[in-house]
Amino acid sequence: MKLPKLEKSDKYVGLYIFDFGNHVGVGFTAQEVAELLESERYKQGKVYKIHKAYPDGRLELKGVPTEIFQLEAGMFFYSNDLETGKGDFKQLVNLAIRTSPPCRAKVHLAKYSDGKFVVALIYPAEYDDEVSSWLLDGQYKTAGAAEGGAGAVQRYYDKRAEILDRHQLFGESELVSRTGEELLASLNLAVQR
Repeated sequence: MKLPKLEKSDKYVGLYIFDFGNHVGVGFTAQEVAELLESERYKQGKVYKIHKAYPDGRLELKGVPTEIFQLEAGMFFYSNDLETGKGDFKQLVNLAIRTSPPCRAKVHLAKYSDGKFVVALIYPAEYDDEVSSWLLDGQYKTAGAAEGGAGAVQRYYDKRAEILDRHQLFGESELVSRTGEELLASLNLAVQR
């Protein structure tokens, strides 16, 4: 895979490279990659996430399985009483008010039939690393057990917990994702941004 020379390569960290087979495009957002992979024409593309960029233009890449763009991931914070659950829920919502999350997400405060409570944070799986960093940077801490991943989301949905409160989080992105004709018109460009 031959990559184009990038000016200010550090601005590409967190974006994606899409390998079309006969050429590559650098600088796609996760939403743009998801749209490409949903199309019949580009569903076989290969995707790489840019994790680090060096001043000399070198990039550190991580291959991303294409199915990740079709999954939800989540983090689940458990408690044994409603008051603790409400506090954890409020703390997470307040973190999102202070510092926008890296992507859109939903937060639920839910009760399981056995009297246990959970704060569920559910988001597109391709943002798993960024959401983890956001929680760490925001010093979000709870007293109970926690679990995460795509499997945890499915288990949560399967248990059909009673949702007591919910909040929608909106990620603040510096980059606007292109869709439809605008995205397709730029696919022949090696550098997208």
